[in-house]
Amino acid sequence: MAKDKAPRRPRAETPKGFRDYFGAEVTERAEMLATIAEVYRAHGFDPLETSAVETVEALGKFLPDVDRPNEGVFAWQDEGGDWLALRYDMTAPLARVAAQFRNDLPAPYRRYTMGPVWRNEKPGPGRFRQFYQCDADTVGAPSVAADAEICGMLADALEAVGIPRGDYIVRVNNRKVLDGIMECVGLLDPSDPEIKQHERGIAMRAIDKMDRFGAAGVEQLLTSGRKDESGDFTDGAGLEHLQAVWLTTTLMQRLSSNEETIAGLRQQLANSSRGIEGVDELELIASLLDSQGYGPDRIVIDPSVVRGLGYYTGPVFEAELTFEILDEKGRKRQFGSVAGGGRYDDLVKRFTGQAVPATGVSIGVDRLLSALRAKGRIGGVAKGPVVVTVMDRDRMGDYLGMASELRRAGIRAEVYLGNPKNFGNQLKYADKRESPVAIIQGTDEATRGVVQIKDLVLGAKIAASASLEEWKEQPAQVEVTRADMVATVKKMLGA
Repeated sequence: MAKDKAPRRPRAETPKGFRDYFGAEVTERAEMLATIAEVYRAHGFDPLETSAVETVEALGKFLPDVDRPNEGVFAWQDEGGDWLALRYDMTAPLARVAAQFRNDLPAPYRRYTMGPVWRNEKPGPGRFRQFYQCDADTVGAPSVAADAEICGMLADALEAVGIPRGDYIVRVNNRKVLDGIMECVGLLDPSDPEIKQHERGIAMRAIDKMDRFGAAGVEQLLTSGRKDESGDFTDGAGLEHLQAVWLTTTLMQRLSSNEETIAGLRQQLANSSRGIEGVDELELIASLLDSQGYGPDRIVIDPSVVRGLGYYTGPVFEAELTFEILDEKGRKRQFGSVAGGGRYDDLVKRFTGQAVPATGVSIGVDRLLSALRAKGRIGGVAKGPVVVTVMDRDRMGDYLGMASELRRAGIRAEVYLGNPKNFGNQLKYADKRESPVAIIQGTDEATRGVVQIKDLVLGAKIAASASLEEWKEQPAQVEVTRADMVATVKKMLGA
């Protein structure tokens, strides 16, 4: 009789498009988010946490990746027949909150939130299906002064975390300007927006990829279509070649000053009332920002900004880092976008039937952390705890007491809880933990009322490069009285 097969062991690997975050990454993210939160709080915004799961109906279908299952969201049907999904951004859940608690919230309502979101996208290098966002939004403010405030606050946040002026630019456009451009090339009929909606979607997604495909590639997508390097073909929007050239030329019309860019747009869109309305709003935003000291060295009007999500109705903006990094092939390239947002006046209306103005911004947390590492602002290695080694199992209470005393003094500390027989393994553990200091006290030291304190950082440097004389001048291990333990550790950590 054949034996039953043993159950197959699960593979120890993350699903495709997902990743794990370890010590330094988690700590650096928490510290960066705390800094950004202080900027948001200084502007009067309050924190909000929403559920990671929403109904598909509440989330809506606004992602540009229409070819993916469930249009790019992770969704499933529960026992009651309702379709649920992991949130794909922080804005759609806010719209639900604003509608559900509209009688309790102040108007306008300012909130910020931070956490993971999930998108069922095709993963690639540096492109994950779960990533962190950090959002700030104002609901209930119809004036573009709210948009201007968000743009200025975004600039403040970037500088607060360590991106200096000159290394970033916040670029601002308006969906009404884009509507005007679409109207001028025949992709939008103001009397019936449903006409050519599919072709218009193709054009908007193409424009949003200007930085990847360049003007020539975008013009292909605007006309007959484009074949990529793999041979995959993407249908075009069906414009004539001259229409596509006019469209891309208008989008690239960022001139030497905000005033000149706005004047150029006003001339190009003179026949579109919708487009001129957007130009007027851009002019007011530029004026409001200038009055607060946010000049074109920090925030500029740029007609090429599109934003891929489908719910934007007015001003849209992106924060782009302008410094150069080396890609995986050693080539220089600019870092690119780390944040974006805009006005979405119709999102809450889906729930209430009444127009509720709203605007906000979302920072891509993982990309911003990568940028800070590229700038050397954060190191990617967290300093571990002081390790109290165990020389005598029967004296575990003493060792735990040492660690408690260090923690009361504000020093991160732990006791080694592995097998204490091999002291070398304890020091190897401390090295793996990136510990700066180890505390050693055997029976002899305890009898004499002293401890040995080993500077692991200095010891590693000396072992790697120093001469015997330097060992004598700067010993990596010292003996001090038990009473002086905390003060000595503080001095070593300070050094």
